[in-house]
Amino acid sequence: MTAEEKLAIEERIVEVLKTVYDPEIPVDIYSLGLIYRIELQDDGNLEVDMTLTAPNCPAADFLVEDVRMRIEGITGITAATINLVFEPEWDKEM
Repeated sequence: MTAEEKLAIEERIVEVLKTVYDPEIPVDIYSLGLIYRIELQDDGNLEVDMTLTAPNCPAADFLVEDVRMRIEGITGITAATINLVFEPEWDKEM
């Protein structure tokens, strides 16, 4: 994939992430700072590191699966791996 195609896909990833909302806070996960890393390979494989507002969030499985399903629907993404991480610990300043 060209650099322009990769940039367009990365921009689309951010757009999609802004449609996923934390169930306890009416703010999308991207704006909340819950997305730590987005790494798109030239072959379309994507790896995302994300966290939660609290480690014991009851919606953790739902949020991770929602992100994965939405991202895999983006043209150009061949596979998506969503890593749930807790370092650094999320806080309101993020």
